[in-house]
Amino acid sequence: MTTPAPSPRVALFVTCLVDLIRPQIGFAALRTLEAAGCTVVVPSGQTCCGQPALNSGARDEAVAIAKRTIALLEGHDAVVVPSGSCAATIRVHYPELFEHDAAWLPRAEAVAAKTYEIMAYLDEVRGWRPDTTLAATATYHDSCSGLRELGVKAQPRRLLRGVEGLTLKPLKGEETCCGFGGTFCAKYPAISNAIVTEKADAIDASAADLLLAGDLGCLMNMAGKLHREGSGVRAFHAIEVIAGMGDGPAIGEDA
Repeated sequence: MTTPAPSPRVALFVTCLVDLIRPQIGFAALRTLEAAGCTVVVPSGQTCCGQPALNSGARDEAVAIAKRTIALLEGHDAVVVPSGSCAATIRVHYPELFEHDAAWLPRAEAVAAKTYEIMAYLDEVRGWRPDTTLAATATYHDSCSGLRELGVKAQPRRLLRGVEGLTLKPLKGEETCCGFGGTFCAKYPAISNAIVTEKADAIDASAADLLLAGDLGCLMNMAGKLHREGSGVRAFHAIEVIAGMGDGPAIGEDA
């Protein structure tokens, strides 16, 4: 494998869901970034990006979290996030939060400009490809924020094609919301369940062994529904498979 040069100093923003629910995604992100020639720093003291507060209309709380996060992430060549929704919050919505704040807007814009969803960063910025192996079939769900706010679509598929032995199968409605939507699934559970039911049916119909995506929230929602319906499809964050860590317990399975 040819490692790109020079070596950037990258801040890995782990996300609260990864930290609390699936730390393996963070380790997979670290592994791939280092393989791509990056010097990785995991800033101490990072918390939620503020997306739940922002989406719930708690603007003052979102601003306070954003200020803390911006201060934490300044001073790195890039900020990389294993989540399209959290990356979009920093890249797209932080500058909007400080639109009328002359002191904080330049700082928000500077951090936003160097923040990337991890698979987009590996593919587009580093030009990296994996050399891992996994004998399986997989189908891919495009998470809403990554797709619509950041344009993450082809990048994960290009990386996954580098995993020897992995075959990608099409998913009907791959760009359709899974019904999670963060706080949406708690506020509107009946609608959320109806949406994820259709998604689970499509996943089963793909006849794939694995379900892959780029956001843990979406994966938890879909994996939970698949398990409740007795499906044998196993869910992983795509970066786990890309990093060669797709042969252990899937999301929702006991270690």
